[in-house]
Amino acid sequence: MSADSKTPNILFLFSDQQRWDTLGCYGQPMDVTPNLDRFAAEGVRFENAFTCQPVCGPARACLQTGKYAAEVGCFRNAIELPLDSTTIAHRFSGAGYEVGYIGKWHLASTKGGANYREKAVPPERRGGWKDFWLAADVLEWTSHGEGGHVFDADGNRVDFEGYRVDCITDFALDYLRTRANEQPWFLFLSYIEPHHQNDRNRYEGPPGSKERFADFVTPGDLADTEGDWRENYPDYLGCCASLDRNAGRLLDELEKLGLAEDTLVIYTSDHGSHFRTRNPEYKRSCHESSIRIPMLARGPGFRGGKTIKDLVSLIDLPPTLLDAAGVEVPSSMRGRPLGPLARGDAENWPEEVFVQISENHVGRAIRTARWKYSVRAPEKRGWDDPASDVYVEDFLYDLEADPHERNNLVRDASLTSIRAELAERLKKRMVEAGEEAPEINPAG
Repeated sequence: MSADSKTPNILFLFSDQQRWDTLGCYGQPMDVTPNLDRFAAEGVRFENAFTCQPVCGPARACLQTGKYAAEVGCFRNAIELPLDSTTIAHRFSGAGYEVGYIGKWHLASTKGGANYREKAVPPERRGGWKDFWLAADVLEWTSHGEGGHVFDADGNRVDFEGYRVDCITDFALDYLRTRANEQPWFLFLSYIEPHHQNDRNRYEGPPGSKERFADFVTPGDLADTEGDWRENYPDYLGCCASLDRNAGRLLDELEKLGLAEDTLVIYTSDHGSHFRTRNPEYKRSCHESSIRIPMLARGPGFRGGKTIKDLVSLIDLPPTLLDAAGVEVPSSMRGRPLGPLARGDAENWPEEVFVQISENHVGRAIRTARWKYSVRAPEKRGWDDPASDVYVEDFLYDLEADPHERNNLVRDASLTSIRAELAERLKKRMVEAGEEAPEINPAG
């Protein structure tokens, strides 16, 4: 138990590139996530959860700072988190927490500048995670599905053998077992699974994944499409099943150590995967397969097997964590605490989530209960430009009639007024995120 039972420990479990529909509690028909399903049944499940940026590094910058990626400056991969950033680690340290980080960081290197992809991240580039560190900046550069290494706080290489999810979890279990529990702790555990292994151009599930999940049920957005899901989806589910098994190990250990009651556990992901059906790679689009994610919470303030239907974002998690720990939420954070939703007393909750998109293109999108509306900047480059003052309408989907986003209505003349309304809502969200209100022109 933490020193003050009203001050929860926090265990943040972060997967990479995991679609929401890989979990049974979100409708996955195969037996992939029994532990997380049970976890959701005991805690709170956010039915409609979305990333605020469907790219690894930018999503992490949002989560660490509570600000949108373009505002932080990390609008794409390969941009380091500014050294003067105030992160959740700094804020929790200031509140008396021990802060620890294990796994993938992805915020220390800049293309053409500092490169820590294959060497230890120095202390000043760890975003304030100062008390415990066992990580690699870009974990896929120092490991594969089987075997690899991370670096400890002193910069020493720490090798591991076996399936990567198991080994990263072993490090976390060692951490939990060696806490003196004289002060509350916050452990951020960042996996790379089920992200594809870049240098091998495939997903790497544990042995037996292809056989175990050979008879998968094709998600509706993938059916009758090209892409590489046919060969990769069994291994993708295998990665997710491994994450689930290891989440179960961690939850069991919390029980064994008598920490479960006073520990807030969050499970979520940075973005999803469309398996090269929407563009030449896996994410970087406005579609549900890219932006919709699992989000589960269990612990103080998040109990009872509740399902929340309101639309929530990754940007809401930094203020949620601070609020749950009784730490003041700074006005600089763009999201809102999720605790009031879990308690049922939230007021004026936003009716859309806002998404910034980079690398593939410079894009902005909102997702409402019914509509998906996305714009792109035709004169800008997604790798070079964080934003634009002119956008063109790109996608409009009626999610009630077309949940798998097969029919783009962006040129439908009967929906001109709908697009105009959504454009104004998008502009408002952009301004709230620190951007200038842009010009949005019709498609074509």
